[in-house]
Amino acid sequence: MQKLNLPGPKAQAMIARDAEVISPSYPRGYPFVMDHGKGTEVWDVDGNRFLDFAAGIAVVSTGHTNPAVVKAIQEQAEKFIHISSDFYHESWIRLAEKLSEIAPWKGPSCCFMTNSGTESVETAIKLARYNTGATQFIGFLGAFHGRTLGAVTFTASKARYKNGFFPLMNGVVHVPFPDPYRPVLTRRPGMGDGETVVAYLEEEILGRLIPDKDAAGILVEPIQGEGGYIVPPDDFFPALRALCDKYDIRLIADEVQSGMGRTGKWWAIEQFGVEPDMVLSAKGIASGMPLGVCMTKKEFMDWPHGSHGNTYGGNPISCSASLATIKLIEEQYLENTRVVGAYAKEGLQELAKKHVSIGDVRGMGFMLGVEFVMDRTTKAYAADLRDDVVDFAFERGLLTLGCGKSVIRITPPLSTSRTEVDEALKIFDEAISLAEHKHGLA
Repeated sequence: MQKLNLPGPKAQAMIARDAEVISPSYPRGYPFVMDHGKGTEVWDVDGNRFLDFAAGIAVVSTGHTNPAVVKAIQEQAEKFIHISSDFYHESWIRLAEKLSEIAPWKGPSCCFMTNSGTESVETAIKLARYNTGATQFIGFLGAFHGRTLGAVTFTASKARYKNGFFPLMNGVVHVPFPDPYRPVLTRRPGMGDGETVVAYLEEEILGRLIPDKDAAGILVEPIQGEGGYIVPPDDFFPALRALCDKYDIRLIADEVQSGMGRTGKWWAIEQFGVEPDMVLSAKGIASGMPLGVCMTKKEFMDWPHGSHGNTYGGNPISCSASLATIKLIEEQYLENTRVVGAYAKEGLQELAKKHVSIGDVRGMGFMLGVEFVMDRTTKAYAADLRDDVVDFAFERGLLTLGCGKSVIRITPPLSTSRTEVDEALKIFDEAISLAEHKHGLA
């Protein structure tokens, strides 16, 4: 593959301007300065073409500038852009009705619209406390739920997200997330890895730290995102659901990254055959327009008038973009994600046979993770090698993002074709070869 000359002169100039006026807290990975995009393809300001297998952190679910989404945005903008959540408008209502149709439970639903995943998490924290009358929560090591003070208290993927911000919200205890590739707890006799985690939660956390009557909710990603694209074993969620039922604890599924069809079903938790009490969405829900939602079984959204609100919730342009997004996913891209996502996973598994640095390939649909190791026996993390793969891929026209300690996530738009997957795999293959050679594994 031809190595691009990156960053080009226009990109360099813009990055220099950015450094003068933009907060340094943003975690920029490499010097990509976007100019425009179409579908899975994007171009930088110097005219270089890339395949976008990051999709704005799994946000651009229908591809860049999808004509149907653009049309929905334009048509709504010509009517009105904002009215505030003090009043009503139809696209807001229609979106809530549609989300209720695809909710991961039987029976009526109720929605609170937000602007982001973090806001959806904050909404769920408040609602679970109000609805149950309890105050304590359980989260999972490796989780990412956002960076506002409440959400970052649950976040446990990287210590730096909390560095300098203590004290955080009280009332959150973390337990290990069941990781089949890197199990933390010793499996108990007669139990799987997932059941072992739930038994630990019940006996050690509810038994020693949090009285069960004080537990308001368990916040969990069905597939961990920032923590490393970790898919839990099949026995985990049924056991967790049973625990929540036993103690009347709200099971809150954070589907901000895993939802909206990314795993081949509307919600990743559907892959495990259980119903949550609340589901949180954002990212891919509106193809890039800012929108989030905290959706619950209707019986649980029982707080009174004025107890929670926001200015931009149910923004008409975002709601219109979301309706168009859901229609596209439902009619075209859900099936494409199942079929082409499986094709992409098979391709990555073939690369694993060739490259000794690939320790594990996992995931569902277009939510795939490739874990890099220095040795397959010891499973020693290969963070530097992983970072080099990301950089080498970028230099050859492929955008990817890391997660966990040494994982690369593969999250292209749900509209991505087999041809685009083939092109991306060729670049990825070469990038891995270069990184292995650099680190003495070739």
